[in-house]
Amino acid sequence: MAKKVFPKDAIRVLKDTSRTFYIPITFLQKELKHTVASAYLVFRAIDEIEDHEQVDNDVKYDILMKVSELFKRTFNEEEYLQILGPVKEKMPEVTLRLGDWLEACPKDSRPFIMNSTSEMAFGMAKWAKANWQIHTRDDLDDYTYYVAGLVGVLLSDLWEWGANVKTDRDLAIGYGRGLQAVNILRNEQEDLEERGVSFVPDGWTRADLFEYAEENLAKADEYMKSIHKRSILLFCRLPLALAHKSLKAMQEGREKMTRTEVEQTVEEIQVDK
Repeated sequence: MAKKVFPKDAIRVLKDTSRTFYIPITFLQKELKHTVASAYLVFRAIDEIEDHEQVDNDVKYDILMKVSELFKRTFNEEEYLQILGPVKEKMPEVTLRLGDWLEACPKDSRPFIMNSTSEMAFGMAKWAKANWQIHTRDDLDDYTYYVAGLVGVLLSDLWEWGANVKTDRDLAIGYGRGLQAVNILRNEQEDLEERGVSFVPDGWTRADLFEYAEENLAKADEYMKSIHKRSILLFCRLPLALAHKSLKAMQEGREKMTRTEVEQTVEEIQVDK
């Protein structure tokens, strides 16, 4: 039987939705590369539902809860498109074609993605219903677990499955959380002005948020020490390097890294390949 080729179309959408993640995914070896690419597209598909500015929070809750339940069974594309029904016209290609991204995933690793997506959709639904009102550190930890820490857990499960690389679950969550905390810092004003949403716990200053990001990035640095497979190390290194440098830029009072700094970082990681 001919080996299944990863769809070029999926690669195109991956490039369109995230150049930052597209590059490290190319460092991975075949089965893992195809699995992580599929996972990224599936996560991005539901993320677009959670983030959509023209969709009411109660509608988001309803759709994401149904998606969460759907992923506990054998995926049914027809049912998925019915669930999207009320918002289908508003959704981008990456969301409408979620079934294609799952289909592109190697069969053996598909259950990992199904389970993680079910859990993530549940968490996103819960926080959409609460209008992302973060009041305590526990709230922030809960939110960042569902949208990012969970990705760290999935990746760790995949490293063990595909390359026999064992990592610590809490450090994996810290890896995902650290990247998300940097995003929260970078988009703080925009989230507040455009969505009326603040991910900053009550009574916290921006300095507290920086501390939260640093604490989790320290766990991410620790996480890296247990990875001895080169392709996986390279994959994890790029987003982490960009997060550290973005944090430094913001601490220096800049809004974000320059394009040149980003390109330079990508080059440094690739040279080290």
